[in-house]
Amino acid sequence: MQSIPQWLFWAGLSAIFAALTALFAKMGVKGVDPDLAMSLRTLVVAAVILPLVVATGKWSNPLLLPGRTQLFLVLSALATGASWLFYFRALQVGELAKVAVVDKLSVVLAVGLAFLLLGERPAPREWAGIGLVFAGVIVLATRK
Repeated sequence: MQSIPQWLFWAGLSAIFAALTALFAKMGVKGVDPDLAMSLRTLVVAAVILPLVVATGKWSNPLLLPGRTQLFLVLSALATGASWLFYFRALQVGELAKVAVVDKLSVVLAVGLAFLLLGERPAPREWAGIGLVFAGVIVLATRK
């Protein structure tokens, strides 16, 4: 029996927990300022992840990382924060099924950006899949 690729295992777990994230956030943001809700979420993430990194011996001084690495990790953090802020606002006023679907447009955008900026070249079959994701987002987000 062939085992699944490691990236697929971790990506599958990511998808499962992302789905739970959306569900729990939708349930938790009701009647609460979305910025406050996102702040609490961020504090909990930091409170869990930092001790884990330290306990597993993976902590090192982030200021010793190469400048380029620091820059892109800071940019990633800022993009994550903006994404979460907008996501929580959307969850507060929209249906989870629609918000989560439109949020997954990030898949299409990420592949497009990887093509343009990183030189990644998906195969025609992969482009077809991305096209289907895009079409699915349009169909599901515009249902009445």
